[in-house]
Amino acid sequence: MAELMWMVRAGQGGYLVEDFAKGFVAIGWEGMGDLTPFTTRELLRTRYDQVRPGEPDGRAVNAVGVMHKFRSVVKVGHKVISYDPQEREYLVGTVVSDYRFQPGVVPDYDHVRNVTWGGRISRDGLTVGTRNSLGSTLTLFQLNDEVVTEILAALQKGKGIVSDDKHAEEKAELDQLKEETVEKSHELIKDKLLALSDEDLERLTAAILRAMGYKARITPKGPDRGVDVIASPDGLGLEEPRIKAEVKHRPKTAMGSQEVRSFLGGLRTGDRALYISTGGFTKDAKYEADRSNIPITLINLDELATLIVTHYESFDTEGRVLLPLTRVYWPVE
Repeated sequence: MAELMWMVRAGQGGYLVEDFAKGFVAIGWEGMGDLTPFTTRELLRTRYDQVRPGEPDGRAVNAVGVMHKFRSVVKVGHKVISYDPQEREYLVGTVVSDYRFQPGVVPDYDHVRNVTWGGRISRDGLTVGTRNSLGSTLTLFQLNDEVVTEILAALQKGKGIVSDDKHAEEKAELDQLKEETVEKSHELIKDKLLALSDEDLERLTAAILRAMGYKARITPKGPDRGVDVIASPDGLGLEEPRIKAEVKHRPKTAMGSQEVRSFLGGLRTGDRALYISTGGFTKDAKYEADRSNIPITLINLDELATLIVTHYESFDTEGRVLLPLTRVYWPVE
C-alpha cells in the first residue's frame, strides 16, 4: 500500500503557489475562525451554518468535508502535492505540523499546516491517467495508490520526461478518457431532458427542427390527433416535407404499437411523422413503424440527446434557454 498523499490546491488558478512553496499548505473559508474546537463534522457544520446562513446544502457539505479533512484527517507524515500552473510542475512534500489557525501566513487562507517540500515534478512527465486524477477542481482530496506510486517514482527520478515507449499507451488513455467524458456528458444531457416538463419538451422538439432548417411551431392544445409540433420549409405546411411530431414524456412507459398506429391514423399523404418518446418503444411499435405507408421516425431518449448535440450550434435562443449547454474543447493529434 502506498503512502497517504493529499492534493491541496494553492487557491484559484494556483495564485498562492509561491506562498505554499515557502513551507505551507492552507485552506480558506473566511469567517470560520479557529477550527481547533470543532473536532467533528457535526460541530463544523453547526459553525458553518452560523457563519454562512442560507448556504445551499451541497456547497455546505463540500466545504465542511474539506475543513474536516484538513483539520482532523490529514496527519503529520502524510504526503502532499500542489500544482504550480506557471511552471507546469507539482510540488511534492510531507506534512510536518498539526493544523493551526494563523491568519497572515498565507494570504486569504487562515487555516495552515507546515510542509517540508521534497522537490518538484513536471506535469509532462506523468501519464495521462495520473494527470487526469490530479485535474480535479476540489480544494483538497486524497490520491489513490497508483497515482501516489507514480508521483513518488517521478520525484526520485527528477522532473523527467515521459519516454517514447509510453506515447502509444498515453494516446490510448487519452482516447479512453475522451470516450468516458462524452458518455458522461451524454448521460447528463439525458438527465436534463427528463427534468423538463411535457410542454418544454415539445418546445425543445420545435427548437431542434428549427435548428435543422425547418420552420416549426407548437400546435394548440385540443383534438390534434396526437400532433404536438408541426414543421415545414415554409412554416405553413404548404411545402413538403410536412413534419408532424408527437412528443410523449413518459420516462417509465415504452410506447406500443397502438400508440404509433393511432398517431399515424391522423396523418395524410405527404406528411412525415416524428414520434419522440422518452420511455422508448416496444418491439411491436417499431414493427408498426417499419410497415407504415407514411414515413415515420421513432426517437428515444438516447437518440434525442444525440440529435440535440448534433444540431446545438444552430439552436435559437428559445432552444438554448430550455437546455443550456456549453462547448467542451478537446485537443487533437
